[in-house]
Amino acid sequence: MSSPRTLLITGASTGIGAATARQAAAQDFNLVLAARSIEQLSKLVEELGSDKVRAFACDVTDYAAQEKLVADAVAAFGRLDAVFANAGCGGEPGGFSGAPVESWQRIVNTNILGVAYTLRASLAEIKKAKGHVLITGSIAGRIVLRGSMYAASKWAVSAIGYNLREELRGTGVRVTLIEPGMVDTPFFDDPKPDALHPEDVARTVLFALSQPPSVDIGELVVLPTPPSEA
Repeated sequence: MSSPRTLLITGASTGIGAATARQAAAQDFNLVLAARSIEQLSKLVEELGSDKVRAFACDVTDYAAQEKLVADAVAAFGRLDAVFANAGCGGEPGGFSGAPVESWQRIVNTNILGVAYTLRASLAEIKKAKGHVLITGSIAGRIVLRGSMYAASKWAVSAIGYNLREELRGTGVRVTLIEPGMVDTPFFDDPKPDALHPEDVARTVLFALSQPPSVDIGELVVLPTPPSEA
């Protein structure tokens, strides 16, 4: 009987990250969960059971913190088989004409550098395991949205995924971009009844992780079904 795989998830305290953790726990993964809020993570660990789940506070914009996160993951479970670079943040209205520049700095540091830092910190272990890298992109990284630095950051995330796949060609490591449409998560202030649910996106993550080593799912675009016309 093979030993459980170890999956590290950033941005794991709510939304897509938390939903993925729940579904991965049900499929017998060892889990390393990271987010800025250890309080929320602790509740998730209590829900899932602490024997196969570890939680660590980590700001993805801090590369040293991400290095420590990976070291803690390996110390806890002996190896790292998959990493889900899921942490991200949104922008503020105003476009390139009026949005506060501080919001752009936060977006770039979290959505672009944060992902790159996750990869840099984890790839040595992922290569050892011939494992799997998954990255939360967005349909916003495939289309044009007026004045959106958030969309620009997701275009960059798509480029990171494409370029990483070429870098890792021949290593046995697989790379999957998860590109959802609008998801009803705490990311938004108001409910989005016609959007995807976090569990919908989590299923796509587990689908990619469930494939045999000979199958490499490069991209998964998942969109809400348009509401029925009256």
